[in-house]
Amino acid sequence: MHISSPLDSRLQAQVDTALAVLRDAARLAPAVFSTSFGAEDMVVLDLIRRHELDIGIFTLDTGRLPEQTYALMQQVEERYGACLDTLYPDQDALQRLVSANGINGFYASVENRKACCAVRKVKPLARGLAAKRAWVTGLRAQQAVTRAQLQAREYDTVYCLEKFNPLFDWTEPQVWEYLRATQVPYNALHDRGYPSIGCAPCTRAIALGEETRAGRWWWESADTKECGLHGSVPRAIPLRELA
Repeated sequence: MHISSPLDSRLQAQVDTALAVLRDAARLAPAVFSTSFGAEDMVVLDLIRRHELDIGIFTLDTGRLPEQTYALMQQVEERYGACLDTLYPDQDALQRLVSANGINGFYASVENRKACCAVRKVKPLARGLAAKRAWVTGLRAQQAVTRAQLQAREYDTVYCLEKFNPLFDWTEPQVWEYLRATQVPYNALHDRGYPSIGCAPCTRAIALGEETRAGRWWWESADTKECGLHGSVPRAIPLRELA
């Protein structure tokens, strides 16, 4: 099924390939898509809803998201209906984290930052992926050096399920061509120089020529710029505690 709005033939081919990946994920039901409402995730969400694919959707509300992200969450509900679940950090774990490290303790060290990500993101993600067979993401190989080897389908050894990345070979211009052609809503911060958006204290706009994820945890080196959702579990948080 082709998009009703006109797309460049090369982009239409990318859409068709992405849909094939998504349909493979849906066949492994129960399948789920985790979204942070970034530009890529909005493409994937639109494809899932537009083509009525049997893939659940959830998001993680860390408690530190920018207001623009919450506004987009409301827009998604208005456009697509009540189509997703929202997962929150465990309040006891969050209180212990803040008591130990301070409200903004993640600036002090990579270890502290990953501990914050573990409580606010990784543990809720584990709940969202529990008993699932397929996990869909909006990751692209060009986003960062930590994602350069990304494939369309991989086996996730942390959560023991199949992981599908339908936009793995998309370029950033293709993401934006799709969003504009289909008039899919997106985070207003993208228009202010934020190509990658996470929690408000850990995200800034980037300068011309910087890589896409340069504004995420900008005080760290590029090879540590993952939160633990993808790739590996932070060493400070044993896997058994994430269930």
